[in-house]
Amino acid sequence: MIRAFDAFSLPLLRWFDPEDAHRMAIHGLKLLPPIRQRADDPKLAVRAFGLNFPNPIGMAAGFDKSAEVPDALLRLGFGFVEIGSVTPKPQQGNPRPRLFRLERDEAVINRMGFNNDGAEAVLRRLAARASQGGIIGVNVGANKDSADRIADYVKLIETFAPVASYFTVNVSSPNTPGLRNLQQSAALDDLLAQVIDTRERVRRNAGDSPVLLKVAPDLSLAELDDVVHIARSRRVDGMIVANTTLARPSTLREENRAREQGGLSGRPLFRLSTRMVAETYVRVEGAFPLIGVGGIDSGGAALTKIRAGASLIQLYSSLVYKGLGLVEDIKRDLSSTLLRTGRDSLSEIVGADAATITAEDWPVR
Repeated sequence: MIRAFDAFSLPLLRWFDPEDAHRMAIHGLKLLPPIRQRADDPKLAVRAFGLNFPNPIGMAAGFDKSAEVPDALLRLGFGFVEIGSVTPKPQQGNPRPRLFRLERDEAVINRMGFNNDGAEAVLRRLAARASQGGIIGVNVGANKDSADRIADYVKLIETFAPVASYFTVNVSSPNTPGLRNLQQSAALDDLLAQVIDTRERVRRNAGDSPVLLKVAPDLSLAELDDVVHIARSRRVDGMIVANTTLARPSTLREENRAREQGGLSGRPLFRLSTRMVAETYVRVEGAFPLIGVGGIDSGGAALTKIRAGASLIQLYSSLVYKGLGLVEDIKRDLSSTLLRTGRDSLSEIVGADAATITAEDWPVR
């Protein structure tokens, strides 16, 4: 059924504006009939952040911003789904057009600006499906016009703690002016201190809520040193590496589209984001797991990201070009690799190449 859906939808959606195509995909998933999910290979199971993931492949934040189709995505084979970014108040985001395909590069540029239905609507949807199970992370962000952005994150932790499998604190989107400033040492330390304090305060009534930090791939290594030090000292449960990049590699072929403002994702981000995963992994020293995201479009790319240091991975932009069948393709390739190498779990290869990758020349930006 997934192959049939891809064969029909991918050529059709290319005829439409990217954002219109995205809305059509969401509506299509709402209409998707219940699918009996094939059981995952037990060797693909991952234990991270105190959670049991049936497989390591997640839907990254940005696709299902307002929690409209998380269960459809789980039925299609994702091991977990991250919704959002969610802000306290509904937000329209930046003016359209704000989403662009770079077809020949298999890339996407977006400057969406945290458009979403707001915390109240998203909470209502997540509460209604809470009995369905599955791992649903909530990616939280601040409203563009907020007078106190840290207060926005605190409010969202309080609001979603009863229904979130985990939280992602997003301070790395390039499309909300000034947001990335929260990655600077003093601001990040204050933010994480208040977020973790809030998580601890609501734990008694809401249960455990792992907190992850999502960072940009454009950090310098000195900045990454500071970020990891603060994340470890504040005892976050994990990090997601990395968000979209403001860089424009010279190898991009869609030169006109590449001039659009916003964050670049997809295949051209792969080498930089993978290097950042490895750099983060060696700095974390096993204190917490990482989720690797950026340019994963095959089983080989997923394996490279895992060997760089990612315990889990996330997809989004590659699905625009490869379709939802990519999820099963990656799972099959990972299972085959484990069988061929005689390993019992992916945890045995997490970070195996991190030292080698960090010794290589820096990827061309």
